[in-house]
Amino acid sequence: MFFIYNIFLLIIFLISPIILIIRIFLGKEDKIRFKEKFCLFSKKNYVNGTIWFHGASVGEILSIIPIVERFEKDNKIKKILITSSTTSSSYILSKYKFKKTIHQFYPFDLNIFTKLFINYWKPRLAIFVDSEIWPNMYNNLYKKKIPLILLNARITEKSFNRWKYFPNFSKNVFEKISVALPQNKESKKYLKLLGTKNIKTAGNIKFYGSALLNHNSSSLKKKFLKKNILCAASTHKNEELFIGKAHKELKNNIKNLLTIIIPRHINRKKEITYELSKIGLNSELHTSSKTLKKNTDIYIVDTYGDASKFYSLSKLTFVGGSLILHGGQNPLEPAREGNYILYGPHVDNFKEVYQMLEDLKIANKINSIKNLKNFILKKINYSENKEVKYKLNYLGNKIINKNILEIKRFV
Repeated sequence: MFFIYNIFLLIIFLISPIILIIRIFLGKEDKIRFKEKFCLFSKKNYVNGTIWFHGASVGEILSIIPIVERFEKDNKIKKILITSSTTSSSYILSKYKFKKTIHQFYPFDLNIFTKLFINYWKPRLAIFVDSEIWPNMYNNLYKKKIPLILLNARITEKSFNRWKYFPNFSKNVFEKISVALPQNKESKKYLKLLGTKNIKTAGNIKFYGSALLNHNSSSLKKKFLKKNILCAASTHKNEELFIGKAHKELKNNIKNLLTIIIPRHINRKKEITYELSKIGLNSELHTSSKTLKKNTDIYIVDTYGDASKFYSLSKLTFVGGSLILHGGQNPLEPAREGNYILYGPHVDNFKEVYQMLEDLKIANKINSIKNLKNFILKKINYSENKEVKYKLNYLGNKIINKNILEIKRFV
């Protein structure tokens, strides 16, 4: 099966120049640093024994920041490497003034590239985050006797059903994990069924918070003075239109209503603006606005790393990726800021988190524009539950400490 997997990767690799050109044109790849994905590294390595973290994109990278910050202060750790696959995650990391930590883009999982990567960076520990499972990299780390931790491990029913079609291949991959730290009970069950030998429960590190910079929202408070704010976060295609239609119906019911949309992919900002204009809504971009125009209906946040500033100004947040078959997005960041959470029916990736928020009576599922409109009318003046905020923060600290303890067994 490894042979078939590598043939498939080789085909993808051969057409990758075309894919990369398109992605560079769309602003989804770094024009210069994309070469790192081919093991043409932009940074020199003078240190053996690097601690290596890998996460796919912004959410995974932000979730490890609290751990990286602690490791930065650990004298035993000389160097930290973080890899990811997206330009947005690279941009977020550039905001942190780390001394020991550098970023590179993750290479293609071709056997030759994974060997080159390991031989160049010489990690003493590899920590992969969430559902980042790469067979060739896992195999070559194992051959080099480099411990591999799957941190905040997530295996959904959908991904499990894919893996189980290749039982021998799956076992060969998952048994290479030194320890898996699953984020929920479902993932723990599937990891065991797929052949992971060492599984320890430490909790979902995303409860801790993303440690975002520039949380000061005083200038925005002045800008949005007297506005009733609704946030729509991590939205995907078609969800902005859904929110826009709800806004249009609510304008006459809620005085000075302003909907702030924080799209999952900010390169869609022109598309979002155009779609909303077709239903008669005026949009304004965060990067091109110093003062808010009187007729602005929708304020689009087209920067990364600023979401928490907007959550601190709102009382109500709709979390996207949930009206479409995407599996939902993490609602914990707006919840920690005291927001009431609204979400659609498709949250398979975060089922336990949403259920917990519902049990705490700070979240509700919506299925239609009418349903959304009714909840907004009810909750637009929602008063945050400080006890819930404290509970979420306490739980987050406990979980992050437990995960660090498990990681340090290998450091």
